[in-house]
Amino acid sequence: MAGRWMNLGQYNARGVRGADALGAGIENMVTGIHSPANTDRGIAARLRYLTASTAGYAAMERAGVTVTPRTLFAWLAEERMPNAANRRRLDAAYWDLRRHNVAADLKRRLAVRGGTRVEIDPVDQTAVDRRHRRDLATRRLTVRPRHWNAAVDAWLADDDEALDAVWDDVIHDLGSDYDSYSYISSLGWHA
Repeated sequence: MAGRWMNLGQYNARGVRGADALGAGIENMVTGIHSPANTDRGIAARLRYLTASTAGYAAMERAGVTVTPRTLFAWLAEERMPNAANRRRLDAAYWDLRRHNVAADLKRRLAVRGGTRVEIDPVDQTAVDRRHRRDLATRRLTVRPRHWNAAVDAWLADDDEALDAVWDDVIHDLGSDYDSYSYISSLGWHA
């Protein structure tokens, strides 16, 4: 991570790491079942999605869903409902599989026409004493496909260090002012 903001908050500035904002933005692009996991409809939809492929069974195993085939068939037939712990595990397995299934589509969408234009809002300095404020403006730049591919891969692997390296690479395109955007208020794009 770039260094000038290592003591973010010392003068009451507020923001998040750029890498965290990047990861959250990618996460917000993942859509799925709207019915909550604690409803019959939500569980039935998750079970159908998870049992439609071997990757779904692997996701359930990673999430800790360990039931007999008989119990799984009873859940699918809606004769029995999973307990609260298994509902949470099924929901986690569903989102894990969903992330893996949409990763390629996210890369394609973000890399269209040479990359996606992003808007970076600097840290919120409204509570900072005037003498300690930095003159920072909202910046716009195009994030190139190689950065998006690396960012989606890091997000999918839950690799904070790799996502931070991608963010540092992206903000270098801002020129000499890049280090001022290590922490930001928000990051937005449309893809």
